[in-house]
Amino acid sequence: MYAALWRFLPGPSWVRALTCVVLVAVVVAVLFEWGFPAIAEVLPFNDNTVG
Repeated sequence: MYAALWRFLPGPSWVRALTCVVLVAVVVAVLFEWGFPAIAEVLPFNDNTVG
């Protein structure tokens, strides 16, 4: 998968590396902004009851 992404990106290797870093940063930002808060409601980690 990573090799296919590397071949798909245009430019020399330093531009490809920079583009990959930007893409990873965008994916992480989207996950922290919308992905993780959306699934936090259904995860059992927030149930802090002591028996």
